[in-house]
Amino acid sequence: MSAKAELYDVIRRPIITEKSTLASESNAVVFEVAIDSNKPQIKEAVEGLFNVKVKAVNTTVTKGKVKRFRGRLGTRKDVKKAYVTLEEGNSIDVSTGL
Repeated sequence: MSAKAELYDVIRRPIITEKSTLASESNAVVFEVAIDSNKPQIKEAVEGLFNVKVKAVNTTVTKGKVKRFRGRLGTRKDVKKAYVTLEEGNSIDVSTGL
């Protein structure tokens, strides 16, 4: 597996919500990342994929909700999000293309 493919294993997708749009005003981008990844791995992946300098990485883990499906209990997956703050002068365009 190439090095770039390994970086995509760490970063799953950008998260585009109202809260992440507000964070982008302070030069931050929000990504869904692998649940077992850590902050140095996330920083390396963002710098390698987007050719930017990362200032800080903050992570949160949202626990999956318990939901019913056809009368049976099930659990949604846990999601780890990374709030990546970029250095001044760097930016990543994660627009939806609409």
